[in-house]
Amino acid sequence: MALIRSVRGYEPKYGKNCFFAENATIIGDVIMGNDCSVWYNTVLRGDVNAIRIGNKVNIQDGSVLHTLYEKSQIHIEDNVSIGHNVTIHGATIKAGALIGMGSVILDHAVIGEGAIVAAGSVVTNNTVVEPGSIYAGVPAKFVKKVDPEQSKEINQKIANNYLMYASWYKEEDNSEISYM
Repeated sequence: MALIRSVRGYEPKYGKNCFFAENATIIGDVIMGNDCSVWYNTVLRGDVNAIRIGNKVNIQDGSVLHTLYEKSQIHIEDNVSIGHNVTIHGATIKAGALIGMGSVILDHAVIGEGAIVAAGSVVTNNTVVEPGSIYAGVPAKFVKKVDPEQSKEINQKIANNYLMYASWYKEEDNSEISYM
């Protein structure tokens, strides 16, 4: 069972049909919507400020979400996919965005609706990634605009896939596993 812990009087809250991997950690002032998944070795640390997550958001293995005390919060809108080993620190991620594996999104950055941050990118403080664009690199820079329908299709497919993956774990009954 995931570690879900209150701190400073804040208790994590979440909607219906959410999946939390057994070693996911969700602490403090974290509120998330329905159909979310928080995968293995992921930490959502709402101990120093708020983390708000919409519906149908997947936060993949090894990711860390944290904020600055009294200075930054995390806001993630609906249908967002956060790749493996992503760090988000006090940023805003708009609906339908995709954050590539190993990326770092720093305080007060805003990732626009339907935008894609390429794997391994570093989005520095206060950067605004335009809706429907691709940013890549260290530091992340504008690469090109993407077709809004194509971006929506890709990002929704990933979000839907993670709902499906989460359902596999909910259906499993590990009490009857045989060991050799």
